[in-house]
Amino acid sequence: METKVCIIGAGPGGATAALQLAQLGIECIVVDKAVFPRDKVCGDGLSGKVLTLLERIDKGIGLRLQQAIFKADSWGVTFVAPNRIGMDIPYRMGYQQDMSNPRGFVCKRIDFDNFLVDEIKRRPEIRLFEGVSIDKYDLQPDGYHLSSKDGSFKVKADVVIVANGAHSGFTRDVAGIKMEPKHYVAGIRAYYKGITGLHKDNFIELHFLKNMLPGYIWIFPLPNGEANVGVGMLSNSARNKKVNLKQLMLDTLATDPVMKERFKNAELIGSIDGYGLPLGSKKRKLHGERYMLVGDAGFLIDPFTGEGIGNALYSGRIAAQQAAAAIAANDYSDTFFNAYDENVYRILGPELQVSTKLQKLIKYPWLFNMLMKMGSRNKQLKDLMSCMFHEVDLRKKLGKPMFYVKLLFNR
Repeated sequence: METKVCIIGAGPGGATAALQLAQLGIECIVVDKAVFPRDKVCGDGLSGKVLTLLERIDKGIGLRLQQAIFKADSWGVTFVAPNRIGMDIPYRMGYQQDMSNPRGFVCKRIDFDNFLVDEIKRRPEIRLFEGVSIDKYDLQPDGYHLSSKDGSFKVKADVVIVANGAHSGFTRDVAGIKMEPKHYVAGIRAYYKGITGLHKDNFIELHFLKNMLPGYIWIFPLPNGEANVGVGMLSNSARNKKVNLKQLMLDTLATDPVMKERFKNAELIGSIDGYGLPLGSKKRKLHGERYMLVGDAGFLIDPFTGEGIGNALYSGRIAAQQAAAAIAANDYSDTFFNAYDENVYRILGPELQVSTKLQKLIKYPWLFNMLMKMGSRNKQLKDLMSCMFHEVDLRKKLGKPMFYVKLLFNR
């Protein structure tokens, strides 16, 4: 087969790229080794970025997502510091007065990813091939020749958008990007039913407990009384401290005074699964001749919150727009795709930089404790932290030492 654009991976990044190309009137082929619906180990949180981005591509997609029954509307986040002082930070101030337009959601990836695949299937411009693994990538003067291991599936593409996740062979073998423990998080995830003390407006919870630093345990409420519970920690920290994440989580839920009470009647559903998160805490080259890396395949996960879905959608859309520009200019050179990296880091870069600084602050529990203590008493600071979810310029303040000096002296 021949196509202008071949997208490897039909997860959030690849699906978004395909939907954006369809809106631009460009046909493409999407290939995924899985058959949907398929599960994906993840925290299951969708930030406001997701809906905003889908609405930009097509208002109808955003509307269908808001009407979907497989998700829970989430209105904020609860941070709990090592000193156990917690702070509820809504995604929007005064949201209780108007709850008609939620921007954040929690839903299982098996449902959300399948929703996007269904959106792909609506579009005649997109040809989707499930259950096919692309294992060979051969760059020729006329394009990329992609094929399965046995050669039974072959496609030639002018542009390849690589969106096949954290363990992408293309990222490793062609782009030359390797896993680095200090820019990588090891995570585990489990589903529980019957946890008490969940927020009535489905705030997601991040608990920075002393025994888990520089990582945290999360509790994300899901529909049907379930919750996604997991632990994430920098790979080099987990390795140096010889931490067994699964054991750490189970011990914490069984012995921590607060967690023990909340989980006393909770039931584990299914298994506890592990996964890796390639972080955007280091700037990388995300393109080459005739290709671009998207989402987890481009190591674009937020280093502080661990969010990858929103960044995958943004990079997928930018890749689609850049592919359209390359087709129009008939220029598929490495140099032409420089603009892809520039746009990704212009849009996502400031947030990734700030999150990298915040990630480093977690190493100082006293600082985190102080921030929460003051925030719980200081409405102005609490409002500022709430605004930081959608104002990157405000979030930059958290990465500057003078911000804390001023706080100490109440200026």
